[in-house]
Amino acid sequence: MPPLRVAILDEELPYPPTSGKRIRTFELLRRLARRHHLTFFAHRHADPAETLAAQEVFHDLGIRTVVLERPLPPKAGPAFYARLARNLLSPLPYSVALHAAPAYVEAVRRFALRHPVDLWHCEWTPYAHILRAAFGTELRQLRWTVMAHNVESRIWQRLAAVERHPLKRWYIRQQHSKYFRFEQWAYSHATLPIAVSETDARLIREQFADRPVAVVDNGVDVETFRPQRDVDRDPYHLLFLGSLDWRPNLDAVELLLERIFPPVLARVPRARLSIVGRRPPHWLRQRCARLPNVHLVPDVPDVRPFLASCGLLLVPLRVGGGTRLKILEALACETPVLTTPLGAEGLDLLPNEHLLLADTPEDFVPAILDAFHRPLPLQDMAAHARLHILQRYSWDLLAQRLDLLWQQTASAAPHPTASLATPPPSVPPAPADL
Repeated sequence: MPPLRVAILDEELPYPPTSGKRIRTFELLRRLARRHHLTFFAHRHADPAETLAAQEVFHDLGIRTVVLERPLPPKAGPAFYARLARNLLSPLPYSVALHAAPAYVEAVRRFALRHPVDLWHCEWTPYAHILRAAFGTELRQLRWTVMAHNVESRIWQRLAAVERHPLKRWYIRQQHSKYFRFEQWAYSHATLPIAVSETDARLIREQFADRPVAVVDNGVDVETFRPQRDVDRDPYHLLFLGSLDWRPNLDAVELLLERIFPPVLARVPRARLSIVGRRPPHWLRQRCARLPNVHLVPDVPDVRPFLASCGLLLVPLRVGGGTRLKILEALACETPVLTTPLGAEGLDLLPNEHLLLADTPEDFVPAILDAFHRPLPLQDMAAHARLHILQRYSWDLLAQRLDLLWQQTASAAPHPTASLATPPPSVPPAPADL
């Protein structure tokens, strides 16, 4: 089949690949760019130099970029809370309204007038609203896919379940309701919704759209993430790894600092915890500086040295969706992993064969103490897991899967509900000050 002309809508250029979402997007697109003509729409990074570096990388890959000179607003400060308050008047979830800048909508509309596009690909669910705002009734004539990195409404539902502050819990529930309605529209009207696990695909089919939902799993670069035999592991070195500007990760870090690591340290004074991730909030920096044997390491260019030297990766998630790339990367490096059932959700991994599971924060403590005393059996388990990762989660295999889905979707008949795609008056494009 001839190469496709694919236009991709997303929040930022996924480079440097410093978060799970960025890693997935970058690894798949750099492989698909060898076969297809790709154009990537994005907001400018907060750091203009980072944007330029990302554009150079994408140019070298043969991917055209359309970058709006408008960074996404920060998730802190008085202006952030003012935007949250204004969103109470919007029918759209906050993140959908935030990303749907009129300039972005206009850039997509202008590009479509000048360039033929075989397939539109929304790399994150909120960007389906950009297509709706840009094309209106013409959306029925387009072929488009939407990538569900997470089922976002489920994340908000889980956040509400663990939030203790009544006002915050009420606001989170409002966001859950808005996201549920928005995802119902997006998954019902896309030519093809794509999930990152069969668990999420089943949820989308059951709750939002009784129709086929494709799956392209998260993966790992098995050549980059590999065991480092010349590095000695410290079995008493515990590691948390993840973006520290994402609410589910911050919830997990709070569990570590409040309910998991203190009792471990009380029993084993030589234990130490490293928290590695990008964009940590100021409160987390201050808190870690006051705690014994806790080290916050922000914005590292390469996480592999930490995966090579730690004795155990901790993933105490109780909020989230999709699947965790950091677990796949750790196991590819033969790093033992301890997580919750939710942390392992959607991954084809077996407890006590590929990784360790603990149901509650309190269950993490004895599991960690036990791991201190048997590092060799855990290392054997992680080595067995790497063999499974090689066969199941290579980016090369997953890129081939997405390539096939793109080709099938580009040649598909319009989805029968696409005639309902016109945005109602109650769902306008986001105002400029968002």
